[in-house]
Amino acid sequence: MQGFGNAGSYLAKFMHDAGAKVVGISDAYGGLHDPDGLDIDYLLDRRDSFGTITTLFDNTITNQQLLELDCDILVPAAISNQITEGNAYNIQASIIVEAANGPTSLEATRILTERGVLLVPDVLASAGGVTVSYFEWVQNNQGYYWTEEEVNEKLHENLIQAFNNIYEVSQTRGVDMRLAAYMVGVRRAAEASKFRGWV
Repeated sequence: MQGFGNAGSYLAKFMHDAGAKVVGISDAYGGLHDPDGLDIDYLLDRRDSFGTITTLFDNTITNQQLLELDCDILVPAAISNQITEGNAYNIQASIIVEAANGPTSLEATRILTERGVLLVPDVLASAGGVTVSYFEWVQNNQGYYWTEEEVNEKLHENLIQAFNNIYEVSQTRGVDMRLAAYMVGVRRAAEASKFRGWV
């Protein structure tokens, strides 16, 4: 997990609580790595208001080293342009989920896709917040409010369907997931415009 601010820390907590072994986290000053898994609750309790935790430890690694760790899933959740042509070949994860905005360059996306790495683009991976905002708008228009369980169920259903649609386009068209997400988005906008008689 590169980044331990709002996105990175919550993702680390959710994954840890779900039984995943979080082997690395980082902040602006460096990273922590333990192949046996980090104690995420301990780290969350001790980080400062800026999400900084690594300054409390001596044996830290660089953010670059963190990105190239041996892991199943890599989540860049910090800043843009972290995975580039210069380090894409060194990424060991088989899945990358972009929680930051634009953490992977276009050239790195091409390299990773050719290497068989599944890259879930930021426009898809970060769609949960926007989706729930839409749910709030719908509820306000209806004057009817759903329970938290209903919201979570609808969110889960929508995100799974979105992922499956984009993955299918990616596979059938032979393009990376980022381009597939754009293709699905543009197609839906065009169809909606046509049905409304705008084009």
